[in-house]
Amino acid sequence: MTTWPVIFVVWFLPVVGTLLVYLLARGGDEAANRNARWIALWTTLIDFAVSLVLVWHFDPAQTDFQFVEKGSWLATGITYHMGVDGVSLPFVILTTALMPVCIIASWKSITQRVPEYMMAFLILETLMVGTFCALDLVLFYLFFEGGLIPMFLIIGVWGGPRRVYASFKFFLYTLLGSVLMLLAIMALYWNGNTTDIPTLMHTAVPRSLQTWAWLAFFASFAVKMPMWPVHTWLPDAHVEAPTAGSVILAAILLKMGGYGFLRFSLPMFPLASHDFAPLIYSLSVTAIIYTSLVALMQEDMKKLIAYSSVAHMGFVTMGIFAGTVQGVAGGVFQMISHGIVSGALFLCVGIVYDRMHTREIAAYGGLVNRMPLYAMVFMVFTMANVGLPGTSGFIGEFLTLLGTFKVSIPTAFFATTGVILSACYALWLYRKIIFGALVKPSLMTIKDMTLRECLTLFPLVALTILFGIYPKPVLDMSAASVQQLVSNYSTAISAVKAAALQ
Repeated sequence: MTTWPVIFVVWFLPVVGTLLVYLLARGGDEAANRNARWIALWTTLIDFAVSLVLVWHFDPAQTDFQFVEKGSWLATGITYHMGVDGVSLPFVILTTALMPVCIIASWKSITQRVPEYMMAFLILETLMVGTFCALDLVLFYLFFEGGLIPMFLIIGVWGGPRRVYASFKFFLYTLLGSVLMLLAIMALYWNGNTTDIPTLMHTAVPRSLQTWAWLAFFASFAVKMPMWPVHTWLPDAHVEAPTAGSVILAAILLKMGGYGFLRFSLPMFPLASHDFAPLIYSLSVTAIIYTSLVALMQEDMKKLIAYSSVAHMGFVTMGIFAGTVQGVAGGVFQMISHGIVSGALFLCVGIVYDRMHTREIAAYGGLVNRMPLYAMVFMVFTMANVGLPGTSGFIGEFLTLLGTFKVSIPTAFFATTGVILSACYALWLYRKIIFGALVKPSLMTIKDMTLRECLTLFPLVALTILFGIYPKPVLDMSAASVQQLVSNYSTAISAVKAAALQ
């Protein structure tokens, strides 16, 4: 265990980078833009390196929170309380690892207001890391909601033609659900006289309050995931967002909903989670099947991948609320895998968009003739999106289905059809873009991936294959925390059933 406040450094370092960009990259000329890019890149790289200290000193056998930092903040007992466990640490590392990739991906594509763009991304990193590390409900809420602001600006300022509509839709959807969560946080404070998350995990919540609090938290997390039918903001946000914005939206921001279910819904409201599990199964299966069918009908590459994200998040919610070790562990792994794979798919779309300035599937065809390296990289992520054995996508889907099968065979059966449907839309997309004759004149001179694009995608290719063959690092990191979570959940359910029989 380290003696210096490593979590504080990880979440605060991007703030320092933001100040440096503000002080050293003002003016809007090319020199200022170049300074902003390099400051942002070095800040995110150093932050990633510091975050690896957490992995190095993390004890996976321990179920308690580690690297805990605590200090008085507000007089009412609300404290600055940060720490990580096996559930939150993988998301912290995913966040810090993908931020340099996003900065590199934006190197040439963003030419207007570059310093402001880099500052928005650095502030967003601070808020995302803070969300996964916060151990106080009020602190969590501030970080969780604060992430809306820089993402709203990233879509609204640097997005596509309908960026203002998409950014407002994204903001209003997510804010509406979060207002209900704020009410639930107040109710939990009045019930337990504390906002400390580890304390609340072991504080008895009355059955009636569990139901209402669960629904309030669900309203926020379901929109953030997003679950069907509150998913309609996501395709618009993805289509209009710049490439790096789509990467962060798909890879990190969507995971906050799943993380919230794991951190709050299951441990704090186990009885309500058990009662509402059939509802979650229904919504998850509907999401998996319906959005996969919608993805088959898309003409825009980004929209297709956005709908596929909703389908894959259906596996996550299904696995989490199965309440089994395999289901919850699969849900965590699927979120990490999806973060890598979907982020990489949006980077792949960004590469051809930068060359052709269109995302219409019909505008492409036969790219393998001009871009063989791109075709190979895109194939790896397409196969991972399908869930091919040997890629990280398979491990997460298999574990969630296995965990759900123990609890609800019909749910697992219908969810499995999503695997077949995902193959339909992913392989159809790949065939339309990559294969076929190279007949369109505009594609005759298209260039293959540059060194900068290889730097963004090759590490993600390696991770996709590594975690597909050897998932142990992620599974081991979260194993003890998942076991403890499921054990406490099962104990609470068993106690209620035993009391009912007496």
